[in-house]
Amino acid sequence: MRPENEHELAAFIASANNPIRIQGGGTRPLGNPCTGEFLSTTGLTGIREYEPGALTLVVGAGTPLDEVNTVLREHGQFLPFEPMDCRKLLGTKGVSTVGGLVSANSSGPRRVLCGGCRDYVIGIRFVSGEGEFLTAGGRVMKNVTGYDISKLFVGGLGTVGILTEICFKVLPIPHDTAVLLINGLSDDQAIRAMIHALNSPFGVSGAAHLPRGMDGHPVTMIRLEGFEVSIDYRTRELTRRLAKFGDVVVERDPVRTQAGWQFVRDVELFEAAKGGDVWRVSTRSRDAAALVDMVRRSYEIDVVYDCGGAVLWIRTRESIDLRALIGPLPGHATLIRTSDANKRRYGVFHPQDAILARLSEAVRQEFDPRNLLNRGIMDCRHQVN
Repeated sequence: MRPENEHELAAFIASANNPIRIQGGGTRPLGNPCTGEFLSTTGLTGIREYEPGALTLVVGAGTPLDEVNTVLREHGQFLPFEPMDCRKLLGTKGVSTVGGLVSANSSGPRRVLCGGCRDYVIGIRFVSGEGEFLTAGGRVMKNVTGYDISKLFVGGLGTVGILTEICFKVLPIPHDTAVLLINGLSDDQAIRAMIHALNSPFGVSGAAHLPRGMDGHPVTMIRLEGFEVSIDYRTRELTRRLAKFGDVVVERDPVRTQAGWQFVRDVELFEAAKGGDVWRVSTRSRDAAALVDMVRRSYEIDVVYDCGGAVLWIRTRESIDLRALIGPLPGHATLIRTSDANKRRYGVFHPQDAILARLSEAVRQEFDPRNLLNRGIMDCRHQVN
């Protein structure tokens, strides 16, 4: 089923009696395996409203992300949460859609400064699990006076309702970019350097460490963005402060800086062709190096530290329960890439607190009482009290 408008979609959902498997462009097969009648949202396309002066964009959920980026660039604007392209990591093809990236809450390295996808969705239209048209939020930045229902859909993987239209807040593209590079740091040294940079007053918009970078050697990356005069000053001052960690190399070439951060954003080091399972671990930055070291004592792994170490991408060999290995350290681990059999065996998502699990289920039941939409895709294998 590929509805071309909201009315077709609502009629289909209202008459449905069996589970429905919702998909956008097919580039992000995240979550638990689920079955059901296939529903594509790629027919719900188009730029519905764009006000560059108001920094707002309204777009159909099935609109290709590339089309949105093209329109925004023409006006010197962009989606600041830096959504990742999952195709290399997950070995998928197809075209990424805005509804898919919202449903996955896809947010990249710039979230350390700007926030994530959830912070830039200011309104939605959707069809509930009973086939009803509903709206949440609005089309201007200050529009919410009660519960901001639209935030429930960001990261909801289609379980709350089917997005048909999204209103984003957008921002101007930075005029200039500088990346401060420190080569050869250990993981612990890199974490301390990134925390030092993020705690500075210089507006760091990216902090990543690759024990094995694009050239195969350790590199720590600190990004600054803004106007050229501001970048000159902030680069000079932050270089001075980071000198105690090692020699700092400043990269200003826009092609090289963009390629470097795309490498981090899309976790290109772990491209699907190289095999292995991939986990995404969220933790406290100060715990990241110890967590990785603990895993390394048992298994050979590759890792990418993003967001100052608060986000870890870890590649292991197949069929390792990383979640059981890291134990009680603060944070949570999500199984991003593996076989369907391993997803069922280990569970994709981290165990939830029992109260939170009941609350999440109550929200889904409110909007999808027949439990039709992407049934089981977000289930936790185990829950804790």
